[in-house]
Amino acid sequence: MKVFFAPVRSVEGELKLPGDKSISHRAVIFSALAKGKSSIKNCLNSADVNSTIEVFRSLGAEIERNDNTVIVKGRGFKGFEAPRDFLNAGNSGTTARLIAGILAAQNFPSVIIGDASLSRRPMGRIVEPLNMMGAKIEAAEGGTLPLKIFPSDSLHAIEYLLPVASAQVKSAVLLAGLHLDEITRVIEPISTRNHTEKMLNLKVHKEEKANIIEVSSADYPEPKEYSVPSDISTAAFFIVLTLLTKNSELLIRNVLLNDTRAGVLKILERMGAVIEKSHVEELDGEMRGDLLVRSSELENVKIEADVIPNIIDEIPILSVAGLFAKGKFVIRGAQELRKKESDRIKSLCENYAKIGVEVNEFDDGFELIGEPKVKYGEFESFGDHRIAMTFAVLSMLLEEGGVVEDFECVEISNPAFIEQIQKISVA
Repeated sequence: MKVFFAPVRSVEGELKLPGDKSISHRAVIFSALAKGKSSIKNCLNSADVNSTIEVFRSLGAEIERNDNTVIVKGRGFKGFEAPRDFLNAGNSGTTARLIAGILAAQNFPSVIIGDASLSRRPMGRIVEPLNMMGAKIEAAEGGTLPLKIFPSDSLHAIEYLLPVASAQVKSAVLLAGLHLDEITRVIEPISTRNHTEKMLNLKVHKEEKANIIEVSSADYPEPKEYSVPSDISTAAFFIVLTLLTKNSELLIRNVLLNDTRAGVLKILERMGAVIEKSHVEELDGEMRGDLLVRSSELENVKIEADVIPNIIDEIPILSVAGLFAKGKFVIRGAQELRKKESDRIKSLCENYAKIGVEVNEFDDGFELIGEPKVKYGEFESFGDHRIAMTFAVLSMLLEEGGVVEDFECVEISNPAFIEQIQKISVA
């Protein structure tokens, strides 16, 4: 589906965006693990989260969706049923990697598959630590899906030093550790998103600069009511559009403000963005609040490598802010971008080159020099939802707009993107 995005004269109004994708996944997972009934308010209704829901339905959990609330009747400790078919994670790396940790502790065999894009993404990074714990998991050649998981009677706790900054790898190990009486410890040298730890109320302490996270069966989830804040990664697209559009002001309600996810706000503020926070509160272990965003003059700043894990999903839209800011935009230390739904470094560089931006591509990032040299753009989504929305925003900032090919991939995280844009934009 090719979509044209007209130039926007101003942005105004108010948005309440869908629930955070990472938290929605985990709320479904923890509710399915718990024995009894849980409810999840503002649970994201997207292809990725629905993949997680379908997987747990296949494992015997009863799950109903009523508007934006999901009701889950969970199965309890090792209470899942053997699936009748392969478990399809669709395009969702979170689904595939996190459920592997759970399935490693079950008493039946299972196979995780995914779509063509997910089947190219690395799974060896979870297979290795889970097999170190005594799990029996086989990946395809090259360390990708499908994953074949067999019952194991030798699952045991380990102390695991994360070799890559990945919340999904961390969570896979922690979820396996939930099924053991002894304590599993994960050592995290570089902080990544910490929703698993917060939502399970796990013990976390620091040794030097590393996080030490502990988990055991004593932390197994109980049924509860979850309230999911709006997704800050989704909000970032509307924030950047507002900042870069003259005479604009936008209020975004109930946005996730978790420290390990709010790096994009901190960078934009360092660049000169006017973003006011209000009604900030903690609920279910997660900080949230309203954001009032106003048009701003931006200037590029140095983005340190240790910040990258906390802005990895926002780098594409952050690059649009950098494109129109003073100075050149540079990202380094972000090689993980090449292992997302698309090779995002390549996807970004190819699209920017189409509109005459001087682009230098590196193994671990890229730099942008100069503004677009054309009034109209034609962009590829590369089947990647964040690339699609990034260049939708950029199209609206061009004098004559632009088109994005294969825009339907936004169903993965924000199916209502076009309706939201129509609500707040003035052409």
